[in-house]
Amino acid sequence: MSADPTAEHPAAEAGEAITDADLARGIVDGDEDSLATAYRRWAPLVHALARRSLGDAREAEDVTQQVFLAVWRGARGYRPERGTVAGWLVGITRRKIADALSARTRRTELVGAAGALLVLTDDTRSRPETTLDRVLVRHELAKLPTPQRRVLHLAFYEDLTQTQIAQRTGWPLGTVKSHSRRGMHQLRDGLRPLAEV
Repeated sequence: MSADPTAEHPAAEAGEAITDADLARGIVDGDEDSLATAYRRWAPLVHALARRSLGDAREAEDVTQQVFLAVWRGARGYRPERGTVAGWLVGITRRKIADALSARTRRTELVGAAGALLVLTDDTRSRPETTLDRVLVRHELAKLPTPQRRVLHLAFYEDLTQTQIAQRTGWPLGTVKSHSRRGMHQLRDGLRPLAEV
């Protein structure tokens, strides 16, 4: 392998002169320079799509990073005969946006469900019951199996999406979703009798 990165891609100095087909081959072959060029070329498009759909610059940046991480990890799955590199990236972007929106919805539902079960009213901050409610929620969380408790903690207290939780824990996304769903059901079932008192 040559020490000069432009030796492999004579057009690399020009950046944009590399064709999409060359970039695709480079990415599939695990060439980091090709990925970097693809990022420079398409990250603005990916970010714009995410920003428009999510309405949040920080989430759009996260999605952009997730898209290119997915490109790098799944590069061998790209099939040029099925479409362009840009089309492939847009497809990945749509899936990552859907994941972000789903995670946002689940967080909102989780907070709403916990709040509805506790039936807090008026100026609860000055009421002793508020402290008791927090203790009860913490107590119910502590009863959950460790994986479920960890997923809910990361979602609530660190405001992570399920995709980010999967990356943080190293668990498959489906596993994270299952732990979240089961944990929420157990939390709801544990808090329901307390809300009825």
